[in-house]
Amino acid sequence: MFWVPLLAATGVLGIPLHNPTSNHEGFHDSSVTFSAGGQAVCIIGNVEVAASTNANEKLLINEPPNQAAVTEAVVEYLQINSSVAAEVNGGPSTIFGTYTINAKLCYPKDWSPSKSSKTIQFLIHGILFDKSYWDFAEGYSFVDIAAAAGYPTFSYDRLGVGLSDHPDPIQVVQSPLQVEIAHVMIQSLRAGKFAGQKFDHVVGVGHSFGSIQTVGVTARYPKDYDAIVLTGFSLALERNAWAVAGFDVAIASQNQPSRFGSLPNGYLVTDTLISDQYAYARYPNYDPAVFARADENKQTFTFGEIFTLTTPISPSPSFTGPVDVVDGSNDFIFCQGDCQYPVNQAALVQPSLYPAASNGSESALFPGVGHGITVHYDSYKVYKQVQQFVVKNGL
Repeated sequence: MFWVPLLAATGVLGIPLHNPTSNHEGFHDSSVTFSAGGQAVCIIGNVEVAASTNANEKLLINEPPNQAAVTEAVVEYLQINSSVAAEVNGGPSTIFGTYTINAKLCYPKDWSPSKSSKTIQFLIHGILFDKSYWDFAEGYSFVDIAAAAGYPTFSYDRLGVGLSDHPDPIQVVQSPLQVEIAHVMIQSLRAGKFAGQKFDHVVGVGHSFGSIQTVGVTARYPKDYDAIVLTGFSLALERNAWAVAGFDVAIASQNQPSRFGSLPNGYLVTDTLISDQYAYARYPNYDPAVFARADENKQTFTFGEIFTLTTPISPSPSFTGPVDVVDGSNDFIFCQGDCQYPVNQAALVQPSLYPAASNGSESALFPGVGHGITVHYDSYKVYKQVQQFVVKNGL
């Protein structure tokens, strides 16, 4: 059982007198920490998630033996008129299991279960990052800005990333299973299975690949979210290929042997800081020291995710909540560097995917910001827009 020291319980260390972090139900190997800027107090630990899907693909590929094989596979996948994706698709595959997911539940430092918002923002990170994307550094923290607006947040390392489980990177760690894991945790938050706190409303917030999964949740479970925010996302999916090429995809265990040496060769990373800048950052609009941390702490993605990257994207005519689509104007991965060419790409998403979305829907582009929004100087402007959207929609 987690023990809260007397000093903490009386607020001397800045933890609120009505301490919402004293209950660690649903977590194990957990501890209490503060957000990067101190606006939130958080439980961080492992949760067990039982999830299944019948929508994974049976991929007809083996673990690559070496880096040359990985590079060739990416080249053949991206080459003009490629048929590789169809050739390796062996049909649907059923996957099920219980997975350890490392998660972080943060409350505003003055949050009270009887008086404060019962809306939680559910955050899914993209490729390159883990859950720290949302609380990256002081001044670069979505969690802090949400807490300052009065909202708790829940972030986690996706399956195959960070401190979460790393199962088979080809057959198991694919987009459809990631969607189901998110769904289970959303329902757990609504039911009060984490920290004994029920939340009445859930706002889904994704970045990049996390936005794809957020879209996937709304397609399969349109009642899971009361509102969604898609950042680093558009429907110009053909532009993704340029970014994947620029990743210089590398075997994680060889690129970072001290961190990933025990992982099979189906776990991958971007190659260098140059690869990261190419896809994620718009020079000179970011702090080089902050961005360097993204490469130092870069996280894995999998062959299974490459081949199922966009599988969850599907219209959700039954989703009736508000939709906010927010991009950096110079997002390279989803806009090839210009989100206003030939028209505003963010503005196209809601009418295409969410025809029944409420009138509170919005879209926004932020000049000078690249795909990895969090590392840019103006990330706080982006994240304040998100909070204003949530407030305006009465959540």
